[in-house]
Amino acid sequence: MIKLGVNIDHVATVRQARRAVEPDPVWVATLAELGGADCITIHLREDRRHISDRDVSLLRETVRCKLNLEMACTEEMIQIATKVRLHQATLVPERPEEITTEGGLDVVNRMEEITNTVKRLQDAGIYVSLFLDPDPKQIEASINTGCEAIELHTGCYATAQTEKERNSELCRLQTAGKIIHDANIRLHAGHGLSYNNVLPVASIANMHELHIGHSIVARAVMVGMKEAVAEMKRLLTDNSRNFRSG
Repeated sequence: MIKLGVNIDHVATVRQARRAVEPDPVWVATLAELGGADCITIHLREDRRHISDRDVSLLRETVRCKLNLEMACTEEMIQIATKVRLHQATLVPERPEEITTEGGLDVVNRMEEITNTVKRLQDAGIYVSLFLDPDPKQIEASINTGCEAIELHTGCYATAQTEKERNSELCRLQTAGKIIHDANIRLHAGHGLSYNNVLPVASIANMHELHIGHSIVARAVMVGMKEAVAEMKRLLTDNSRNFRSG
């Protein structure tokens, strides 16, 4: 059964728009769990534009499923992750001027730095995933870092304008997924996934975990977080049954 990670960053984005105390991502995480989330994902950015240090600490105390911290490969973030002793860390690239994460890590050119970070996090008991484009060169390099999981960046698939482009991007994801699975590394995916486009990605062989944020938070504005998560969970569960039966 595919695991669903719910990214709650944009709940904090709404809060920070008014520098207020609500909506509180800590409360929202509880509702997401009640809706069936298997993992709560947060990104503590260096500029603290949405999730705050306070959120990380409180979520670590209150979340009962897995807590996954997306983080840049910096000394500050390593210190925070190891101090809080998160369940999982996903290393992502980060630029101050970007609206959202724009692509995968460049492991090929940062091999030593990323490998050392993976080891330090693992030594603290943290499960480590790397966020990568579906590029075989980057994946092959990442295999040698010792990471336990690789999350494929699905942004190009999600923003494809034509069916031909979308199918091409899906093929890239499928090829990358096979390389990852053959290396005995868990396959994750995320970025730009929605209720309308998630099923082809969920159907990729050996997909273990999906991370979805903006689409679920947007749906939650209409129906509430618990129901929005439950709808996505049902979609993935029904697809998994159909995939196995086929």
